[in-house]
Amino acid sequence: MLVDKRVPIRYLLNLVKYEMLIVLFLGVVIHFLTEHFYTYVPEMPLTIATFLGTAISVLLSFKMSQSYDRWWEARKIWGAIVNDSRSFVLQLQGFLKGDNKNEQTKEMAYRQIAWCYSLGQSLRGLPPLESCDNFISKNELSELSFFKNKPLGMLQKNVLQISKLRENGQLTDFENIQLNNTAVRFSDSMGAAERINSTIFPTTYRMFLHFTIYLFIAILSIGLKGVMLAYEIPLLLLISLVFFMLEKTAYYLQDPFRNRPSDTSVTAIARTIEINIRQLLHEEDVPDPITKDEFYIM
Repeated sequence: MLVDKRVPIRYLLNLVKYEMLIVLFLGVVIHFLTEHFYTYVPEMPLTIATFLGTAISVLLSFKMSQSYDRWWEARKIWGAIVNDSRSFVLQLQGFLKGDNKNEQTKEMAYRQIAWCYSLGQSLRGLPPLESCDNFISKNELSELSFFKNKPLGMLQKNVLQISKLRENGQLTDFENIQLNNTAVRFSDSMGAAERINSTIFPTTYRMFLHFTIYLFIAILSIGLKGVMLAYEIPLLLLISLVFFMLEKTAYYLQDPFRNRPSDTSVTAIARTIEINIRQLLHEEDVPDPITKDEFYIM
């Protein structure tokens, strides 16, 4: 997630470098054609470019709104995971009875920490069990290797352990229901995040928008016939830079789990959950929060 107000210019320009090269090529070619074959090039009033630029602005506004909605929904999902993770440990500490309640609570609390890290890794297409050996046993890691959906396997293990505690009389029916309701909310949050991750924003929309921007640049370049190349090209690059920067920003926001600087900071959120849970368990060896890496935080 981008957290610095002063995002490096180099990062921004790197997003649209290929588009700028195409605009540069397009501007030079059209300028050459209008200079040497002006009798064959029709007159192009600037009002046409103005109308098309307005249409592009509307399309970009719509796409930016839709993309931010997807990004914000992803952030709300992980906010719910933070709240439910805290509640889960508090419920375990308040509900469990018996001599081994602390051990049982710690085991399930650690598995919940592993679940958060694993879910974030899985959404980003990274190894889902990476770093989980700090929280769950090697035997359990081996069992989870048979699951295609590793976070779902961890969630199942917690639910089965809760069921076993109910059978042993360490939980009442009401307490069992409450803990299972929390587990269901974890499953719902996971499913919502996976839905965002697997639902592709219409590719044709982006292709159409790209084509329209290039068409706008071509029409504007023809409309600027007679303007010196040294003035025309910077103007085309500056105007197209704004359009393509907005389009690229919307493109990155629409996929909040792609392991990019603009992503939802799932790793940092999982670390926050780990810190909260460890403190609830009265542990002293608590890790530090993840701080920003350059101008973003993962």
